[in-house]
Amino acid sequence: MKNLVRFGLAAAFVLALAAYEQGNQVKAAGGPSEAASGSYRVLAPIQSGNLLLFPVVRETGKSSGETPFITLDEGIKSGEVEVTEAGSVQGLVRPRRIVPPSNVPHQYHDDHLRAYPEGPANSYRGDEVNTLVLVNNSKRPLLLLAGEIVTGGKQDRVIAKDRIVPVGADPIDLSVFCIEPGRWTESSPTFGAAAKAPTHGFMVQPTVRERAMVEKDQQQVWDSVHGAISQMEMAAAPSASISMNGRPHPGPQYDMPSPSAIGTTSYAKVMQSNAVSDKVDEAAAPMMKAREQVLAQLREEHAVGVVVAVRGEIVWADLFADTGLLSRYWTKLVRSYAAESLTEGDTHAAPSVADAQQFLNAPSGGAETSEGDVGIYRYRELKSGATETFVLESLLPGTGYDVHTSKMQLIAPEHRNKPHQMLR
Repeated sequence: MKNLVRFGLAAAFVLALAAYEQGNQVKAAGGPSEAASGSYRVLAPIQSGNLLLFPVVRETGKSSGETPFITLDEGIKSGEVEVTEAGSVQGLVRPRRIVPPSNVPHQYHDDHLRAYPEGPANSYRGDEVNTLVLVNNSKRPLLLLAGEIVTGGKQDRVIAKDRIVPVGADPIDLSVFCIEPGRWTESSPTFGAAAKAPTHGFMVQPTVRERAMVEKDQQQVWDSVHGAISQMEMAAAPSASISMNGRPHPGPQYDMPSPSAIGTTSYAKVMQSNAVSDKVDEAAAPMMKAREQVLAQLREEHAVGVVVAVRGEIVWADLFADTGLLSRYWTKLVRSYAAESLTEGDTHAAPSVADAQQFLNAPSGGAETSEGDVGIYRYRELKSGATETFVLESLLPGTGYDVHTSKMQLIAPEHRNKPHQMLR
């Protein structure tokens, strides 16, 4: 019997070692992310109408520990994070002492400083549709997620890609897309988070988010905003007369779209209107009315993300480094998923846990591109067939782990005006 026990322990050790070595080989080869390598497990779903959310936990039951980041909503609310139009950047630049070269006589120092100003302020010449400027004045690194909305300035914008802004960084060019094609006049000098109340935070729904992340094309983002606004208004008031004709472009040099039934071309304002907001709240009710109970359950299970299905089609997954980060983004994520569930589309049989697991485990190999900032973050895009995965990895001291992963089922080109007809 003792020999059998020893044999069993030895066999278990060998298998564990083999799995460990294989995992290291995958990671060293720059292969699939954690989601693709099978290190996540899908749990039974939470359902609300057309929306199905499958909580996701790590197989090990462990996470990377509490993360050090501040979120965009938290930073804007506290005033520690400022966002402004590029042309207004000088008010955000941190003061710095500029020393003239030694060959400039002392009596001409003031003339030199006037003639040759230095610093980041001079790289910004004017306001631009696809550029905002952000400064992080907090004592924590700032986490930005693609799809987060900032309202104000000359147009409401949506963050185009995940990134990390370290403590003490100079103002950065923030890559954004316009989601309000009908305005190019300043409503406020700085931007705020898109929320009329703490429980109404949101980001753009997956249909719009995909266009920003995958296509990286302003026209396609406008087209998706155009379709989303129309569908949201129809869901909120089916008998309403909705006029959204024309090509959505900003500025007087373009043909302007007609206002929506609510009287605006702003995605954020439509989503915050009482009719649409109430409809989104209704769709998200089981996940939001008992928010603390749901989050307590997710914390107990150590959930780090969700797989999202709409009308029976698996469309998206959001995974985080730990349960705490998932909790902090829960409200705005759930409301974006709920908005997606209100749009029209074919209805299919509800997917099973096995279907959600298969989506999560589907290989994310194929073409890979990456960008980032040395010692701060790496942002990878992994294309494979009908799915695409984006992974934000923190490179800051004491981290070295994936902070956020988005995995999406790509919309077939012929169905881009029908958000839920996804490729299988």
